[in-house]
Amino acid sequence: MARHEPARRRWLKTGLGLGAVALGGAGLATLDGPRLMNPCRAALPPALADHPLVRAAWQGLDASLVWDCHAHLAGVGDRDSGIRVSDRMMSPWHPAEYVQRIFYMNAGCVHDAPGRVDDSFVERLHNLMEGMAPGFKLMLFAFDHAHDGAGRALPEVSAFYVPDAWARRVAQAEPRWFEWVCSIHPYRPDAVDALEAAAAAGARAVKWLPPAMGIDPADPRCDRFYRALARLELPLITHAGEEKAVHGVGAPDWGNPLRLRRAMGQGVRVVLAHCATLGEDVDLDRSADGPRVASFTLFQRLMDEPAARDRLFGDISAIILRNRDPAVIHEIIARSDWHDRLLFGSDYPLPGILPLTSPRALSRAGLLDPAAVPVLGEIQEHNPLLFDLVLKRALRSDGQALPARVFETRRVFERSRSA
Repeated sequence: MARHEPARRRWLKTGLGLGAVALGGAGLATLDGPRLMNPCRAALPPALADHPLVRAAWQGLDASLVWDCHAHLAGVGDRDSGIRVSDRMMSPWHPAEYVQRIFYMNAGCVHDAPGRVDDSFVERLHNLMEGMAPGFKLMLFAFDHAHDGAGRALPEVSAFYVPDAWARRVAQAEPRWFEWVCSIHPYRPDAVDALEAAAAAGARAVKWLPPAMGIDPADPRCDRFYRALARLELPLITHAGEEKAVHGVGAPDWGNPLRLRRAMGQGVRVVLAHCATLGEDVDLDRSADGPRVASFTLFQRLMDEPAARDRLFGDISAIILRNRDPAVIHEIIARSDWHDRLLFGSDYPLPGILPLTSPRALSRAGLLDPAAVPVLGEIQEHNPLLFDLVLKRALRSDGQALPARVFETRRVFERSRSA
């Protein structure tokens, strides 16, 4: 007689699959092996920490100039952090979003104990930073609520909320390791005042995720905020292309890279997250009802426009995830004329979600030496931040690598001191 799988286990397996697909897309249907959950190992063993691949990653870099410009804070708001997570992400009755949260928390090695979630996420970051070269820093993101067109906060439909005050507090408690990035919805009546206060408190940039937050970057209501950004010399780090990990209230096309021309036209330095390497958007240069083309194609077009040469950047966070086309990575590496405007970011904690990346697939695509694959797997289980850096330093396309300048991002954000 066939043995029946317990219902709870069937639900968990189904939920994990739905969560993985929701996080990374259908490319996760076939995994390299049994690695699903992060084992959250401690510091790298000495032999691994001194491995030639790790030493090569740091060689030629001034670690004091390497600022990972894309890192998230997470939690459940179980202390005075002010973090809020949507009810859907906390409820098993919404399995895809519920398991997304499980993956995020596992990636951050959170202890699921009452009153310890928010703190343990930060403690794990401290542990990981101890394994990085002295001088290396993370830029920690706040994340504002979704808002409606009148600038009213919509906490009930916001996937999550990380207040500026928490990002600032975590960063200022360990200034050797962290900088912080504020998140301010531009429709808020107090948006400019909040921006000026954040700049005075040391924020290095502003973070937006337009489709989730309800922001149309081409809306004239953003203009007063853009003028303040330009005046304060704060870069805008904004998602571009399709978004799979966070749901909200905005139109999907609000992630269209072309909608950021309005910000650049007012003097704002814009960092397009992930180089818009996922999804499709309307080619607005043809018409509002124009054909849909790859978001990355629109990113390419913007990067090549003379008007964007000193105002547009792309961060390389998430470009190595399974749901990215390896041909896009080849193109990013090959475009040496872009390299001064490409910025290293990890999108932490995503590098700690083991199924989202496949060094073996990157090797099959001619982007990694096969000998690096098992070493990277070991590093990932101990230190996802180091894993992301070492992997991206090891990428090759026709013998060409991303140069040190891509990783030494401090130059872009340090000039944004606006106090």
